Amino acid sequence: MHAITIGLDIAKSVFQVHGEDAQGRIVLQKRLRRSQVVPVFAKLPPALVGIEACGSAHHWARQLQALGHEVRLIPAAYVKPFVQRNKTDARDAAGICAALGRADMRFVPVKSVGQQASRGLERSRELLVKQHTQLMNCTRSLLAELGIVAAQGRQGFAALAALVVEGDERIPAVLRLALSHLLRQIEQLRRSIAALEEEIMAVAKADPVMRRLATIPGVGGLTAYAIVAAVGDGRRFASARDFAAWCGLTPRQHSSAGKRRDKGISRQGDIRLRKLFALGASTVMRNARAQPARASEWQRGILARRPVKVAVLAQAAKTARIAWAVLTSGESYRAPGAAVAAAA
Repeated sequence: MHAITIGLDIAKSVFQVHGEDAQGRIVLQKRLRRSQVVPVFAKLPPALVGIEACGSAHHWARQLQALGHEVRLIPAAYVKPFVQRNKTDARDAAGICAALGRADMRFVPVKSVGQQASRGLERSRELLVKQHTQLMNCTRSLLAELGIVAAQGRQGFAALAALVVEGDERIPAVLRLALSHLLRQIEQLRRSIAALEEEIMAVAKADPVMRRLATIPGVGGLTAYAIVAAVGDGRRFASARDFAAWCGLTPRQHSSAGKRRDKGISRQGDIRLRKLFALGASTVMRNARAQPARASEWQRGILARRPVKVAVLAQAAKTARIAWAVLTSGESYRAPGAAVAAAA
């Protein structure tokens, strides 16, 4: 057992330390600059340090672990109830220290530099995709103001771009100059996105775990890469439902006086994985509607009972659970019929 429990509130350049002994007495309260953090903690005996899981938290966790301290990252939402009124850095640090002592507290595993680099590749691609979409929407809206519209999708946008390049007489010269710059940006982003996707797919094809995940219907190379980059081997989740809940794909509950109400999915946890699972599930359910004979009995049943969007999210939650099972078991995906035959 550590002699001191420390709550560390981190920021870009100002850090607040709050330390308590085993009896809960305050033994350390200090405000540090960024350059003082490592020297101060190097002089302290090994302690249990709590940090709010926010920007740069994993970096500081690795730094303090190298000094011999035990570091635990706490989700920000779990720290908030322990912060008293009139929020300050000192009270934030005290709240972290108080939350650290809870026996039922859940912690965020400290990511390695490699894991963060993998997530950085994925996030960079996502940012470029957002910028690409924004520029395309801006181009469409500017042309729509002139009464020039086209069908949705890449082919429709290609038709609009051709009008700009060819110098359609309906487009004023001043606007055509601006649109030409937007089109160049769009093309540059398209090439950058393709390069990042090529890198991600190369890793996904070389990694055996990602290859196993990619055998699941609705999970491709991008989703498999995102899963492994986010959760590693998946063993930090006790069950498949815990993983689905972390992705925000389980119902949000509200219970009072013995009455329980489900309010749709919680939308908590990792938004990127939730989006990828939902996109993959939409493809699976679209195929199930188009070819009912090839769909499973569960898919046909939920499509008959519930709206399409609800069925898609149910399929996304099911896919997340299957992904966790494949991730932790070390086995490839088997279709329901093949699994029954193997068991027999």
